Formats: sequence, C-alpha cells, structure tokens
Amino acid sequence: MSVETLKSAYNKYKEKDLFGRYINCSHILPLLENLKTTFEINEVGVSVENRPIYSVKVGVGKKRIFMWSQMHGNESTTTKAIFDFLNTIKLKDKCVDSIFNNCTLLIIPMLNPDGAEVYTRLNANSIDLNRDAQDLSQPESRVLREVFNSFKPDYCYNLHGQRTIFGVGNSNNSATISFLAPAQDKDCTVTSTRKVAMEIIATMSKNLQYQIPNQIGVYDDAFNINCVGDTFQSENVPTILFEAGHFTNDYDREIVRKFIFQSYIISLKYIAENDINGSNYKPYLGIGENQKTFFDIIIKNAKISFSDVETIDIGIIYQEVLINKTLEFKPRIEKISNLKNYFGHKTIDASHGLIQTINSEILTEGYENDFVLINCEQFSLKPK
Repeated sequence: MSVETLKSAYNKYKEKDLFGRYINCSHILPLLENLKTTFEINEVGVSVENRPIYSVKVGVGKKRIFMWSQMHGNESTTTKAIFDFLNTIKLKDKCVDSIFNNCTLLIIPMLNPDGAEVYTRLNANSIDLNRDAQDLSQPESRVLREVFNSFKPDYCYNLHGQRTIFGVGNSNNSATISFLAPAQDKDCTVTSTRKVAMEIIATMSKNLQYQIPNQIGVYDDAFNINCVGDTFQSENVPTILFEAGHFTNDYDREIVRKFIFQSYIISLKYIAENDINGSNYKPYLGIGENQKTFFDIIIKNAKISFSDVETIDIGIIYQEVLINKTLEFKPRIEKISNLKNYFGHKTIDASHGLIQTINSEILTEGYENDFVLINCEQFSLKPK
C-alpha cells in the first residue's frame, strides 16, 4: 500500500472529536455510541472507580487480533488512532477490506479510564497495570485477562505512548515510533513466536522509514513476566508493543497519531493477507534501540553565576500537568551539567550568557517556571 493511500485515508477518516493528549472516558463514550450500529460493542468490566470498560468487535475473519489501549491513562495517542481506524472500517474504505474479511479484531480502546480521567500512568489504586499481569490484583487487569482467555487471540497489540526523552541509539533522532517483540523467557530467546511479532514490526518499520527515516526504535527486551506483553508472549501468542513517541514540536501527538494509524493498517493488512511464520524477522534486528538521550530543551554555553569561568548546559523536561481539565506542559530544570552526549528537541545557545530564575536568582535543578532570564531578558520555555 502506498504512502499516499495511507495519508489520504487518515485525512478522510480522522476522528475530529479527539484531539490532543488528554483523552478520557467522556470523550470516547459518544463515539462508541455512534459505532453501535456498525460494530459489536460490549461493556466487559468496570474500573476501580466503577467506570465502564468497553470492547469493540470488528470483522468476520478467522484470524483473531486483540488490541488494548490506555492501559496507562496518560498514553492516549494510540486511542485516538484506534477511532481513526474504526472510522475507516465503518465507512468501508477499500484499503481495509481484507482486514475486515480475514480478521476478527477485539479492541479495548481504554483499559484504565480512572487513570485517563486524572491523566496518570497508574490506576485509581496507584498500581501500574503493566506490572500486574501475574498478580491480577486490579479489576482492570482481570478484565484484560478474562477477555484474553475468552477471545483466544492469534495476535496481541499492546498499545502505549512514550516520553520525549527517548532517541534512536546515540543519534540525534527522536524515537517517534517504537516497537518491541517482548521476550518470553529470561534468556530473551528469539523464539518462533517472537519471530512472528518481529516480522510484523519489520513491515511497519519499512513503511515508516520512508517518511521519518531513522526515527523508529525498539525497546530493550529484558524479560519481566509481570508485564502483560511478556506474559502473553510467554503463552506463545505473538505480541507487539507499540509506543507512540515524539515528533518535532508535536506535543499534542497529532503527527505521531497519523503514523500510528498507518501502522495499524499496514500490520493488520499484512496479517490478513499472509500466512506469517516469522521467516522474515531479520530486518527487525536492524532497528536501533531506544536510549534516554533527549531533553525537551537544552540551553548550551550558559553560565549560572557571575563568577563562572566555564560554561555549562541546562537540560529541561516538560512536566505534563492537568489543570482544570486542561493539560499544560510545565518546564522543569532536570540537569545542569555538561550535556555533550545529549540532544534537545529544541536547543538554545546562550553564547556564554548568564541564565537566572525569573527572580534573578541562581538557577538550580528542580526549578520550575515558564520563563528564565538570559542576560536579564525574559525568555519563554513553553512549547509553541
């Protein structure tokens, strides 16, 4: 499928009622209501705070694919792309015919509605659901496991979002989209099950490399049986971790959303139209591994006191804070050091200038403010 076809489909079927990073249950409920005439929609459980958890069943084929999003409540990009994809199916675009006819998809668009409500990774009991695959201590974890057991999927899509701190290897390339074929044993053996997941990831990477070259990453595959992906992979169900990352100035993750949408269609068509045995897994091994090499802003060649002889670098990371149902990005000084081995999504050259707090005080790690002073002039740190 051509890139132009994928772009056209996205522009045509993008769900206009979803935008930005803060997506909660109230945003998706009317969309699910509108989809009831087309898809089978069921309430499969409730959260700690008694919010409903829904599944959407799509397609009539024999290949069974289980997808879930917002296991972490503040990771919403993959949820937006799910509704873009569902619109594409609903309106019967030809590009998804083979998916509908050859596959049956069961999708949980929001597994952690309580976390989504307050924009946090954890559920209402402060538990990371992606570390609860064995204990099943939380109602949301039990819902996921029960649906997995009853649906008996042939493939799983574990849909997440990642922070802006990740780059691809040691390059000055942000990890815009990342994947992982999770390990299924402590030795990280490249098993036949993992090879199938790797082959599917390789098809998505190939498409993305045309558009965002060298911005595709893979996560370290250290095994943790408490993680859902590792658990399902260990049960010989090919499982793929998706991570929606950062593209230049795309703090709303609307550009990344487009690439996630494309990746759904590319991978699901590949499953629908092929008998996958993992023989084409090797391109996966060539994808660069994620490294924590980025700050949102680096101020280079700065001085933080009048007495400084040498310059230093200042690394800033945005804290994502929900205020009155609006997500705000608050700059925080994370590191004052020599940051020559790090990159900034935005770089400011202070040219040996003095950097101070807005109150003309010495800058320290942990300082949070939308502004700093550079040579006594106010300078905004907020994303544009």
